[in-house]
Amino acid sequence: MATVELRFSAQPEHVRTARLVAAAVARRAGVDEAVLDEVRLAVGEACSRAVGLHRGNGVTTPIRVVLTEEEKTFSIEVGDEVPGAASGVPGARAEAPGGESDDADGEDEMGLAVIRGLVDDVEVTAGDDGGTIRMSWPTTPAETDADILS
Repeated sequence: MATVELRFSAQPEHVRTARLVAAAVARRAGVDEAVLDEVRLAVGEACSRAVGLHRGNGVTTPIRVVLTEEEKTFSIEVGDEVPGAASGVPGARAEAPGGESDDADGEDEMGLAVIRGLVDDVEVTAGDDGGTIRMSWPTTPAETDADILS
């Protein structure tokens, strides 16, 4: 099992880098070429969502992206460190600094809907330490030199 971990500050300009890294690692893991655009888009949505949550709630810790290659699957976890309901269980209301209700709730739910539309296997969790979006795709085994010669 190979793992790549990426951490970046909650700045929108870093989302593009996360998308590029995710696509490169997914390709190397054996994710079908036809699915790579979906990987890029889903990671972009998940990272943009995490950036928005961090910025909207005054969290200064980095966003974390963990890319894991297993025997038959490739998974990506995008984690934020915004505690509780603000981490995005659909329908939950985020509290903005000062205790006001956050109007970005609709954007958050839209982002999750886009991710669910792109990825068949997606799990969203939220807790006291933050939230995680876990997405996975099937992989095809890489051809070895022995496979090619036979």
